[in-house]
Amino acid sequence: MDVEKVIIIGSGPAGYTAAVYCARAEMAPLLFEGQQLGGQPGGQLMLTTEVDNFPGFPEGLMGPEMMEKFKAQAVRFQTRIESKDITRVDFSKRPFKVWAGETEYQAQSVIICTGAQAMWLNVPGEEKYQGHGVSACATCDGFFFRDKNIVVVGGGDSAMEEANFLTKFASKVTIMHRREELRASKIMQKRSMDNPKIEFLWNTSVTEVMGDGEKMTGLKIKNTKTGEEEEFRADGLFLAIGHKPNTGIFKGQVDLDEAGYLLVKPGSSLTSVEGVFAGGDVADHVYRQAITAAGTGCMAALDTERWLAGQE
Repeated sequence: MDVEKVIIIGSGPAGYTAAVYCARAEMAPLLFEGQQLGGQPGGQLMLTTEVDNFPGFPEGLMGPEMMEKFKAQAVRFQTRIESKDITRVDFSKRPFKVWAGETEYQAQSVIICTGAQAMWLNVPGEEKYQGHGVSACATCDGFFFRDKNIVVVGGGDSAMEEANFLTKFASKVTIMHRREELRASKIMQKRSMDNPKIEFLWNTSVTEVMGDGEKMTGLKIKNTKTGEEEEFRADGLFLAIGHKPNTGIFKGQVDLDEAGYLLVKPGSSLTSVEGVFAGGDVADHVYRQAITAAGTGCMAALDTERWLAGQE
């Protein structure tokens, strides 16, 4: 069996950037795109519409179009791409082993770029209007909601942070929470409650996202105490109920934190297993941006190149 110099697991900005750097360093990378996010390789940008904050694209472009450009650049430098999911790994000894179904592959090094997924409500209309009013990233999409009425769902620090950020653009932000008390820290609660643009709707859950076929126009909401239902007009819905890293197959193979993110040595892409590296949102629960994912994908490729050179 041929032993690859490097296998990259996952696509998106981190995986494709790692591939570009590895390929240019003549490491002949083999990249597995995976079928993340409901059959869409390319990561979370496949669920976004216009991307306006990635340097080098002054006119902006659609998220899926950006991922096609990332992929084309990786292929241009002879990256081999397999549109398969890696279903199992063995990092106990080198060469490392990974499996796509029953097919085994071996590699001297592995870069993990499997990303993370936003937690969704899983209510009718939510998936249909993702990128057309429904979002899980205020930093990415807040700009498109200038002078609009926005709802933020969540009760933790992230929800408060998102809501306060969105007041830079929105005319009003309503925080909807299933309970009467927030989980957020006291300082974040106070900041939100003191913001004149933010209102709270307690004991409330979203049961449906409504729209006109093109964009979201409002919500169906339910009082969690009385069961009373009503319609709520809103131009945007931002979910801030957490993210889940795509690390299930790596449990017991590399060290993860309590939330399931890959642990890396500070200032590097090095995981707990020598020869296994990580880039992108799979190891980042703070920034979660395309530009930072691409940056850490670059770091992972450079760290891998140096490590392999040391082995030789």
